[in-house]
Amino acid sequence: MKRLLVHLIVTALLLVLISQIVDGIHVDGFGYALLAALVLGIVNFLVRPILILITLPVTILTLGLFLIVVNALMLKLTSALVTGFHVVGFVPAVIGAVLLGLFNLIVSALMHRRGGNL
Repeated sequence: MKRLLVHLIVTALLLVLISQIVDGIHVDGFGYALLAALVLGIVNFLVRPILILITLPVTILTLGLFLIVVNALMLKLTSALVTGFHVVGFVPAVIGAVLLGLFNLIVSALMHRRGGNL
């Protein structure tokens, strides 16, 4: 449970950071970022596997690069479900998805390096 809460808070902070970097992604406050992180987690748990299965041939042909598009679609879906989280356009969604993935990778590596096995 503690690990889930830490991941939720880290994702919310990363969404706020990404909204400062990417033009076209806006978060109205940390509360909305926290809600967006929760909804994004639920969407990634429920919708993303189905979408990956449906787009498997394209993903194989692009050597996995199409997963960036799938992640961008998950950000857009989250934007449609959370009123205080806005992703305007597909290009900002793609850039945001790439940055979110990279930042999550960095944070995970730092947490494991410091012995933060929550």
